[in-house]
Amino acid sequence: MRLDKYLKVSRLIKRRTIANEVCDAKHVTVNGKIARASYDVKVGDIIEIQMGENLMKAEVLVVTEHATKNDAGLMYKML
Repeated sequence: MRLDKYLKVSRLIKRRTIANEVCDAKHVTVNGKIARASYDVKVGDIIEIQMGENLMKAEVLVVTEHATKNDAGLMYKML
């Protein structure tokens, strides 16, 4: 699954267009490397998102095309 879609489905970022813009601005890294929106997310990846002063760091646990609001939190583990 594309990184921008994963960020939206997992609800780490609210909208896919915003996820795309954050990736284009080089504020997202996966496994320590700057990642593009088209990066293919895999289980075990460590995603870091820099939003202003806030740094979110999450490990990918599950990659699924659709998730309910309750299941979205189970897709990753905050580090």
